[in-house]
Amino acid sequence: MQNEEKTDKIQNSPQLTRALDVIDRKILSELTKDADTSYADLSTKVGLSAPAVHERVKRLRSSGRIKQTAALLDGSAVGKPLLAFVHLDTEGWGKTEELMALGNLPELEEMHSITGDSCMLLKVRLENSQALEGFLAKLYQLPGVRSTKSYVVLSTYLERPVQADISKELVTT
Repeated sequence: MQNEEKTDKIQNSPQLTRALDVIDRKILSELTKDADTSYADLSTKVGLSAPAVHERVKRLRSSGRIKQTAALLDGSAVGKPLLAFVHLDTEGWGKTEELMALGNLPELEEMHSITGDSCMLLKVRLENSQALEGFLAKLYQLPGVRSTKSYVVLSTYLERPVQADISKELVTT
């Protein structure tokens, strides 16, 4: 029997021990609004004691539901007012080592494998259009890159992290 090597490291969800309940979802919702919220404030908002909230947050972290705590920066305030989405088309699968190395560039915020007429969708935040042109030039230097389509954002009306709440009007029974 040959040793088969995996060629695609797809991220699997961690094994979750129990389903999220209403209180967990409230805690997660409050933390996505402000990750610095104290356990005392969270306890008031969700109706549990501060130690009980602390235990739930620890459990949410250990289960992988809370991946990390990060500061959300304002692009314009840090000198990167240009937001763009780049559709990338490559030969074959496209998930090459060189392409994955783009994840080390601070301009690249997100990288998604997608369906449709492109292979990948990139979210980039840059200083100006010249920086976008330089980023695209880096893409075209990579082996297998066939084409790109760029979409520059004029205005952002909603940008937020993953939400734990469930819309009641979207749930069917």
